[in-house]
Amino acid sequence: MTDTLTTDDGLTLQLQHWPTAAPARGQVLIVHGLGEHIDRYAHVAAAMTAHGWDVHGWDHRGHGRSGGKRGDIPGHEALLRDTARVIDAVRRPGTRFMLLGHSMGGLVAARFAVEALSAAPAAWSRPLDGLVLSSPALDAGLSGVQKLLLGVAGALAPGVAVSNGLKAEWISRDPAVVRAYEADPLVHDRITARLTRFIVDEGAFVIAAAPRWQLRTLLMWAGADRCVAPRGSEAFAAAAPANVVATRPWPGFAHELFNEPGKAEVLKTLTDWLNR
Repeated sequence: MTDTLTTDDGLTLQLQHWPTAAPARGQVLIVHGLGEHIDRYAHVAAAMTAHGWDVHGWDHRGHGRSGGKRGDIPGHEALLRDTARVIDAVRRPGTRFMLLGHSMGGLVAARFAVEALSAAPAAWSRPLDGLVLSSPALDAGLSGVQKLLLGVAGALAPGVAVSNGLKAEWISRDPAVVRAYEADPLVHDRITARLTRFIVDEGAFVIAAAPRWQLRTLLMWAGADRCVAPRGSEAFAAAAPANVVATRPWPGFAHELFNEPGKAEVLKTLTDWLNR
């Protein structure tokens, strides 16, 4: 089921809904990654709806069927404000509500969650009942030279979109997944300095907040990830309270845990945690 909503700056966002049989255990909102779109999560949604979870998602601005310049954001809080608008559009009162974020979406979801720890949360902050992070982009893995170039580009051309430098074969060890990704007309490789700066700055912000974490969270990451640095998840896991954050590294796995040859075990880990 699809729908749309309008952002606070007038863009149209494409929404997706995978309903489950009523009454639902709760709701899960999927937050997708850089350059992709929400339709790639249909099988993840199916695994959750089979266990009684009502699942929603959307295409980020600049992604998929949503409006906006590809791979760009107008400011640091744009994706966070969009997340709040989607939550307000789909959340049912009195229902448990979780975010599930992958890669850049994992960063967005984690940054959204951590705002609740602020003494004066932003207007876009919303309460959550749980969080799932899949290979979150908490450390983009930029080299010193790349950081220097980011500083220059951010000052001179913050809105110029360039290739993100990621290779399709890095997402999964399954050749069929890679071929489908390469053939998908809704997938793009664009990113601007503005969006890169958001990823770098907010990833560090989330890791710094890990010792104060209060939201029940499942953190999973790929041990052989080449799209984001696994050390970001490792640093968060080491600092976060163990009784609040459940961690599961997947040694040898590539970036997209839900699209790896071992995805059945990953999806079982996800649904087992949600059901608990």
